[in-house]
Amino acid sequence: MNAKSTALSYKEAGVDIEAGDALVDRIKPLAKATLRPEVLAGIGGFGALFEMPKGYKEPVLVSGTDGVGTKLKLAFALNRHDTIGIDLVGMSVNDILVQGAEPLFFLDYFATGRLSVDTGASVVAGIAKGCEMAGCALIGGETAEMPGMYAEGEYDLAGFAVGVVEKAQMLTGKRVQSGDRVLGLASSGFHSNGYSLVRAVLEKVLGEISPKSLAGVELPCSWSLDETRPLSDLLLAPTRIYVKPVLEALRTHQSAIHAMAHITGGGLVGNVPRVLPKGLKAALKAGSWPMPSVMHWVQDQGGIETDEMHRVFNAGIGMVLVVAAEQAEVIAATLTAAGERVYAMGEITAQSAGEPATIIR
Repeated sequence: MNAKSTALSYKEAGVDIEAGDALVDRIKPLAKATLRPEVLAGIGGFGALFEMPKGYKEPVLVSGTDGVGTKLKLAFALNRHDTIGIDLVGMSVNDILVQGAEPLFFLDYFATGRLSVDTGASVVAGIAKGCEMAGCALIGGETAEMPGMYAEGEYDLAGFAVGVVEKAQMLTGKRVQSGDRVLGLASSGFHSNGYSLVRAVLEKVLGEISPKSLAGVELPCSWSLDETRPLSDLLLAPTRIYVKPVLEALRTHQSAIHAMAHITGGGLVGNVPRVLPKGLKAALKAGSWPMPSVMHWVQDQGGIETDEMHRVFNAGIGMVLVVAAEQAEVIAATLTAAGERVYAMGEITAQSAGEPATIIR
């Protein structure tokens, strides 16, 4: 047998180096638009270089990593990839924000079985947009083409964010006390949590998840309740990025903001207690904030108990701030002026033995 006739190339094995190079070329201008002055070297090298911002006396680096979960399966089914990158950024930068940190830079990991340059570029364009919204630089990442690891047309994502906070201004929850007020910032929808349950409901009601099966269903928009949007738009609404409004509130009201919680997996009941000292609980008033119509639809169609909704989803609140009672109204006004929808949800009180750390009633 002729050896030449049986010789294989990397491309024939399923890895297209040229497609990878083409994607990098598409990514570079997207990343360039997010650069900060501290970036010394970004896309293209073996490692990105970032200089510590000036003006900090005792800088503390805060890092976070996350993915998008099974919301990706919905993006695959609907063949929509332009906002999923915003989710990726939002899940990480909102996490480090709650400790008072300003996000500095972001890296992504994109893995697929067969690389589509157009799909990859659409995803990274969303990542770049999310970085611009958060004020951080997209300085690096990794694209991996791994034949046989993923179904045709599917991919996975991971994100990594690094931020900085002055040591004396870190939010740890230690200053939270009984009588503090709880403010909630509206979410844009499900963000990136609970999609295994969302998809189960859709499959139960529609039989399959596709552009055709979702066509014709419209609901009020969670952010502009006087508008209606296609159900597919509401299901894929990207995670709201709270960085710039919350950092502005911290600059103005630093001493009065005692703690913050990003409402992700585990919902309100699981995430608010993470920032409360032992012996305290969050007493939240049911009905003091609206749950998005798309969540009501999923709850009704799936016959989901309200307690389960609060345990799985953000229930319409993507970020919680625990603040000094006497400053609650002015902090709410600052956040409202910055474009957030703010709700007075309740207060911090003493926790009795055996009592949950978050009560909604």
